[in-house]
Amino acid sequence: MNGNIFLIGPMGVGKSTIGRHLAEILHQHFIDSDHEIEIRTGVTIPLIFEYEGENGFRKREQEVIVDVTNLKNIILSTGGGVVLNPVNRRVLKNRGYVIYLHADVDDLLERTANNDNRPLLKTGNPRAKLETLLKQRHSLYTEIADVIIRTGKQSIQEVVTAVLNDLGEKEE
Repeated sequence: MNGNIFLIGPMGVGKSTIGRHLAEILHQHFIDSDHEIEIRTGVTIPLIFEYEGENGFRKREQEVIVDVTNLKNIILSTGGGVVLNPVNRRVLKNRGYVIYLHADVDDLLERTANNDNRPLLKTGNPRAKLETLLKQRHSLYTEIADVIIRTGKQSIQEVVTAVLNDLGEKEE
């Protein structure tokens, strides 16, 4: 491993928040793949979805994943659908330590309720959409994960501690 840690999991699970904390503690550079896409395109993710659809977004996402995973000593927070692409799965698995942050649908609904930056949840039934996404993606997350860490009702600090404990065990 080149010191890279990749956080995967569904939207609202806390990848960006946990990633920022880990980067600060471990003195590594934090990158959020969605934010990187916005920087490179100059537009928001919802706007990309509106004009290019999910397929257009996924192409851009793959470019970013391939590029940034070549860097060293980064903490990368990925988008929830990153695992849909086999290239992304292979790259993430081969270029770093993959942590699947997992939470129940109720927790995810609570965390995403007031966020307008989630194009896939712009639906009449966000619960059903989240359930479908989890059903579709859970096996893909577990396929490439080195470890699964629950983020349900735990505080940010509890999740960060769980990740650090896991990383400490891997270094021994």
